[in-house]
Amino acid sequence: MGVIMKVKQLSIFLENRKGRMRKALDVLEKGDVNIRALSIADTSDFGILRLIVPEPDKTKKLLEDNNFIVKIGEVIAVRMQDQPGGLGKILGILDDNNINLEYLYAFVEEKENGAIVLLHPEDIDGGIKALQNGGAEVILAKDIYGL
Repeated sequence: MGVIMKVKQLSIFLENRKGRMRKALDVLEKGDVNIRALSIADTSDFGILRLIVPEPDKTKKLLEDNNFIVKIGEVIAVRMQDQPGGLGKILGILDDNNINLEYLYAFVEEKENGAIVLLHPEDIDGGIKALQNGGAEVILAKDIYGL
């Protein structure tokens, strides 16, 4: 099967209604799902809750069984220095290679005393190649799930 660089990300579509995100989080708690990273984006009608969890396929089914609409997508996880300019270096690699970034979110990782940025470029494979060639530390999917 080879080394898996692409990290599976759940995108949960939420109606913009009071309590809807809490209900999703309650389902995850009852299912003993520990969230590794999350991001929320919203419009006036709906929101998208993006999650990184240890078992994305199992978690997708759990949420769907509880009447949530869930899509699995892919992101790239990159370790970066948790200091001014750390993110700029990563984004510069993508920019220098004409890789368009659709969105990103980041979190601080206490174990390594650094930060991890989750990137979703239009071209995932091209993004991985550019980042690796540019000297960025792309993190394996299994290592992200195991944080």
